[in-house]
Amino acid sequence: MLLQGIYPAITTPFYPDGRLYLKKLEHNVDRYSRTPVAGMVALGSTGEAVHLGDDEQREVLKLAAEVAAEQKVLVAGVGQESAERTLALTEFAAKAGYDVALVRTPSYYRPQMKSKPEAIVAYFRFVADRAPLPVLLYNVPPYTAYDLPNEAVTELASHPNILGIKESGGSVEKIAAMKQATSGVKRTVNVTEIFAAMTRRMLAATESATASSGMIPASALGATAGASVGTATITTPKPKYKMRTKEVGFQMAAGAAEKLLPSLDAGASAALLAFASCAPTACYEVYAAWKDRDQAVAEEKQRRIAVAAETVSGQFGVPGVKHACDLNGYYGGPCRLPLPPLTGAEKAEIENLMRDIRN
Repeated sequence: MLLQGIYPAITTPFYPDGRLYLKKLEHNVDRYSRTPVAGMVALGSTGEAVHLGDDEQREVLKLAAEVAAEQKVLVAGVGQESAERTLALTEFAAKAGYDVALVRTPSYYRPQMKSKPEAIVAYFRFVADRAPLPVLLYNVPPYTAYDLPNEAVTELASHPNILGIKESGGSVEKIAAMKQATSGVKRTVNVTEIFAAMTRRMLAATESATASSGMIPASALGATAGASVGTATITTPKPKYKMRTKEVGFQMAAGAAEKLLPSLDAGASAALLAFASCAPTACYEVYAAWKDRDQAVAEEKQRRIAVAAETVSGQFGVPGVKHACDLNGYYGGPCRLPLPPLTGAEKAEIENLMRDIRN
């Protein structure tokens, strides 16, 4: 799977009483589908995955996949504390139509993970060996208090079903070091005619269109496709999407919008961002200018979001992102406890920072 561009780490909407607000999730996913982002991340850290029960996680994954445009790459946050439960949710995500399994580092028993790094390598290998989706490692030390060692990443990079890493530790230097250490990894992925990612739902749509075309196979009539048989002409239906291939390396995804441009310069090809859930277009503009090699514009666009991103998502976390979503046409709403509600002063600070960052 090709991983490039901007991916909002979408929030999980709740009613004031804490129940899932699925209608608002549908609204948000539909709106993201109309933006220039490459895809979406459901049940990432911003999605409060750790606050959801097993059934709720499946409800969110199922609905988001049903609503999202088929050309948007879907990343499912499937990380659990055990390999077996992680694999079970990955299998559900695959059936729902997701393209990538985002697997965070288990952290409850982190003293053992730190003392024996081979345990975390074994965990990811167990999942990747059996997963029906390509695995994206997820390193998020601000929340797990565990930093996946570069040596472990380098070792795991050679696994054919581990496509890359989302680095949310905020270290541009670590992204550069991992990019260098994994430079020998080469993979071939399916892409569209314009070298965009070919999603599993796009492939399914092409297969479905071919299967339901109503055409009689030429082989069944003993003729060649396109030839005439009596008065009937046998035609081969055109696929809905045309596919080609592209060579990629071990793919890096940044996780900090305030360092988006430096991360791209250091070797990241994509960014899975909490701040993109409330400002998808503003984040995309940084990526687009970088992609066009317009450094001056890229730096200008980065400066525009840097302070807001660091404060809204970095300082205030999910409650801050949700309030910023409310300001920008997406439903944010409340979080589940123990995440605290914002004070009036905190809301005012966010409103001031987001004043010029509109969709």
